[in-house]
Amino acid sequence: MWQNSPPGSIYDYIRVASFSIGPDGLIEQWSSRAAGLFGMTSTEAIGRDPVEAFMPAELRSEGHRRVGEILDGKEWTGLVPFRMPGEGGAHGVAEVYVMPSLTGQGERAALCIVVDVRALRRIETDLAASQAIFGQSPFGFVLFGTDFAVVRANQRFATVFGGAAEDHRGRTVEDYLPQAEADRLSATLKRVLETGESVTDLQLVGTAPGTTERRHWSMNLYRVHSGAGRPVGIAGLATDVTRRHIAAREAASARRNLALLNEASARIGNSLDLETTARELLDVAVPGFCDLAAVDLYQGLLTGEEAAPGSWAPAHRESAGGSAELRRVAHASAVADALPTAVAGSGPPGPDDLPPALGSVHRFPFGSPCAVALRSGRVEDVPGDEMGFVQSTLAVPMVAHDTVVGLVQFSRTKGSEPFGERDRALATELAARAAVCIDNARLYRREHERALILQRSLLPPGDPEAAGLDIACRYLPGNTATEVGGDWFDVIELPGHRTALVVGDVMGRGLRAAVAMGELRTAVRTLALLDLEPAEVLSALDEVARGLGSPGGGERSEGLGGSGGAQWPSRAAQKSREADLSEVYLATCVYAVYDPVTRRCTFANAGHMPPAVVEPGRPARLIDVPPGMPLGVGGEPFEEVEVELAENALLTLYTDGLVESRDQTLDEGLEALRAVLTGPQMELEDACDFVLSTLDTRHGEDDIALLMARIQGLPTEAVGDWTLPREPRSVGRARELARGQLLAWDLDDLVDTTELLVSELVTNALRYGEGEIRLRLLRDRTLVCEVWDAGLVQPRRRRARDTDEGGRGLQLVGLLSAAWGSRRTPRGKTVWFELALPDGEPAAELSVEQLLSMY
Repeated sequence: MWQNSPPGSIYDYIRVASFSIGPDGLIEQWSSRAAGLFGMTSTEAIGRDPVEAFMPAELRSEGHRRVGEILDGKEWTGLVPFRMPGEGGAHGVAEVYVMPSLTGQGERAALCIVVDVRALRRIETDLAASQAIFGQSPFGFVLFGTDFAVVRANQRFATVFGGAAEDHRGRTVEDYLPQAEADRLSATLKRVLETGESVTDLQLVGTAPGTTERRHWSMNLYRVHSGAGRPVGIAGLATDVTRRHIAAREAASARRNLALLNEASARIGNSLDLETTARELLDVAVPGFCDLAAVDLYQGLLTGEEAAPGSWAPAHRESAGGSAELRRVAHASAVADALPTAVAGSGPPGPDDLPPALGSVHRFPFGSPCAVALRSGRVEDVPGDEMGFVQSTLAVPMVAHDTVVGLVQFSRTKGSEPFGERDRALATELAARAAVCIDNARLYRREHERALILQRSLLPPGDPEAAGLDIACRYLPGNTATEVGGDWFDVIELPGHRTALVVGDVMGRGLRAAVAMGELRTAVRTLALLDLEPAEVLSALDEVARGLGSPGGGERSEGLGGSGGAQWPSRAAQKSREADLSEVYLATCVYAVYDPVTRRCTFANAGHMPPAVVEPGRPARLIDVPPGMPLGVGGEPFEEVEVELAENALLTLYTDGLVESRDQTLDEGLEALRAVLTGPQMELEDACDFVLSTLDTRHGEDDIALLMARIQGLPTEAVGDWTLPREPRSVGRARELARGQLLAWDLDDLVDTTELLVSELVTNALRYGEGEIRLRLLRDRTLVCEVWDAGLVQPRRRRARDTDEGGRGLQLVGLLSAAWGSRRTPRGKTVWFELALPDGEPAAELSVEQLLSMY
């Protein structure tokens, strides 16, 4: 059957040419392929001697002999070297087939078929290489025809998909892949065939015949051409990358888990609030780790119930009806607003089951996976709902320091990858980190509450009262996000209707700072009752603070000499411990003593904020009190400043939490305080609230103590003040002055007692004192009598013997007065007693036992 040889046939690859030699031995016919092979046109070749034209000179004699034999009718086949004129005189080797022939006139001629040996060798090499690659390659090779059917496949390809290599001829991609993947590969084959653009690393997923294992392949595709450039098919190189895919997925999972753990470290535990910490855990887990999650904490933990380590939910606390009570403190969902019943943790859910509402208290059924997880401390799998959309749930106990504090549930919906062993480990780690933070928050809250109770118990209850002062105060502790500090204030009544105002701040935080504050406050009260000057009080308080800050509360020994001496810690160790302890007990304090008679206030400062005062019609100012070193540092004396305050002036003492924060410098805070105090005059309680609400206190960063006092001096008519000469008749004169003043004040009920006690004190001043005598009566909430003299010897109460004629005066003063005492003054001493003002009831008379006790 006649047909045209299509382009791309074998003749495109094998260089075959023909020409004929006439009876004269010259070229008679020259084909087009000969012209291509020898690089010579027919015009140039016809009529030429082929031996002379193509053969090298040294072979021409042999060539002429061979041509003669051929023209004599002898066939010949052999390899003949030839020169290619068109290739710069290059030599080639041709395989020549010479067949004798006859012309039309009966003359002998020859027909020559020439094949380029180089092309044949090249084809042989290519075929051998192709066969080696196709047959010996560890990769699957497949050749698709232009109809996308398999033309050829190697044995490696057949090994994966079954049968022999020849069995795959004629198959299509639908025979190997699921429909969706087959359609994708068919579209890719069509695009490669049409455009000639190769495709690398085409990812395909399917199952090998006879198995259900999911496999992954990577395929490279490129178009195959004939020698003439015509597309003849698409070649594919397929590699099984299932292991690589699994490894990459595991590596991605590991990177994701590490990223989640890193995020958990940064985001969980930033708050010391239990519920906030639970929400932080879910913010990390959803949706990065799971689709749904919920956190339940033991109710006893949330209510502050004390429990031994590991005993939040011991076996004896589990009831037959379920676990101990828990509260749902947080839940999160990436797929819906409400959590599905599977996350309730009660086991396989029923049709009417609902998860616990946020904030509700509930129990897990005794045999449920969640209850088992709480009892065992191990992760449990919660069955999913076949009719719902939850695929799997992990019930993970939250364990901190061998204590189970609650349960967190992680759920993934259908369509998500189920939890694996690596996920279980990650879930356990996330829950453990959150549990430690929650347990720390619990411990902190307990200490914070104890410190706050201690701190409040050491502060004056309500608004203190003082002669000549209206007082309002505020104490704002740090919130639950900060530790309790050592801020305190105090109002101490002193003899002579004077008042000590104290505001201090122990450096440090927590329970130790609160304890240190209590110790220093007690010391201040004790020193104040000695009626020392403000600078002396701070000096003594500095010694107390240094004693509190040293190990054992006393002086520290450097060591003992001799071989028999005790082994003491090294100097470096002692200094390190001393530094740790003294840091807690360093404190600042301002101590002020106000005298309502003179409206003068004496200040001493130990590294504290300067007092502020606002006088009527004038802007607020800071009182320039030299800031000494903080208490506990030692080595520097404290200075005093005495200031006369105007009537209705407003004195303000405060701690640094009021004026200093991370976002505001101290100078800015002090200027803001002055501006607020200069504002409109208002009631004292309102003024306190106005200061706190107006200033940018950033409350929560530090405690704030605020003490405000309105100056109200004693009226002139409430003071009786006389100077008496140093002579015996001054005793009678003192009685007369006291009687007259009491009658003027309508205190008739106190006349007899006052006369008797004034007589005793003035007599003692004459007998044991020096210089002139000063008598002063003060009426405010009580009646105070003071007797001044220049003597330095302090009176001492003693029990008189039966034979003593005196020595019973101070006993009488102690029995008849509400309080009495003495204090040093810059020029001597003052002895005083205090009587309660009559309330309409008759005064109590001394019992016989009280009178006899003086003898």
